[in-house]
Amino acid sequence: MMAAYVPSLDLVPRIAAGNVGAIARLISRSESGMPEARPALAEIYRRAGRAHIIGITGVPGSGKSTLVARFAQMLRARGSKVGIVAVDPSSPFSGGSILGDRVRMNELGMDPGVYIRSMATRGATGGMARAALDAVDVLDVGGFDTVIIETVGVGQDEVEIARASHTTVVVSAPGLGDEIQAIKAGILEIADIHVVSKCDRSDANRTITDLKAMLTLGTLTFGMGVWRIPVVGLSSLSGEGFEELIDKIAAHRRIALKTEAGLVRQGRIARFRLEKTAENMLLERFAERAARLAPSLAERLRRRDGDPYSLASELLSMPVDTVAKERTHEHV
Repeated sequence: MMAAYVPSLDLVPRIAAGNVGAIARLISRSESGMPEARPALAEIYRRAGRAHIIGITGVPGSGKSTLVARFAQMLRARGSKVGIVAVDPSSPFSGGSILGDRVRMNELGMDPGVYIRSMATRGATGGMARAALDAVDVLDVGGFDTVIIETVGVGQDEVEIARASHTTVVVSAPGLGDEIQAIKAGILEIADIHVVSKCDRSDANRTITDLKAMLTLGTLTFGMGVWRIPVVGLSSLSGEGFEELIDKIAAHRRIALKTEAGLVRQGRIARFRLEKTAENMLLERFAERAARLAPSLAERLRRRDGDPYSLASELLSMPVDTVAKERTHEHV
């Protein structure tokens, strides 16, 4: 027997009470882009704003998922509730997320103080899923005081996490073919904290040394101006370095949430959120328009009754209702 549909606005008080089922439902509706969920997401946004949002990114194979799992365990030991939004590549077959390293977080699954949500990128660029920030808000209202966004493995254009999080941690690992993968990927500048994972390996010291040297030379700059970017070596096997990482993140949290520089950054985050939401709405409207108008224009293009540029301009400028009425008349 199917469960009765609960209106999204009715989910909000349940989410505020920490109901995991309600949290999951609203996040799913956000992922699906359901218009019915938007008033509820608006109410969620008004209530959110207390959680510390930590972005964890790095090239594939750098150990992000293992780091996140261990980090969450340590936060739980300190009494925090931890939400994790894990962004994965989309399956080319199903469109869903390829869970990849998420199996390494299985041991967290039984902890009621941890909520893990995998999300597929579904074609979104920038390293994050379109609904990731809505999910962060929902978890925030659900009582999770720390929300971690783990991005898909980043490249040069996948750095949006730095524009959406209070604290950005960039993970590098030794032995991946480049001593500092972050340089190769073009993501060096986005870090608030650099982590070199697998520091129990002998070749980790060179990566740590190179990163520290670049910081000393002033190659890196940081907009907040009041924060000296640290390099933390850690091992998920031995636990070495995690206490230092937690201390650094806590120190950065104080700056990000309680200083004038932090307010400036929060303003940038708000602007990014606004522009990204508008961009997504434009894409949705375009997809709807293209679904209704493109077939007839494509047929004209096939017949060479127009060129791609003029017909594309027509697609963008023609009112949707015009063609809908034309089609209605054709069928009368």
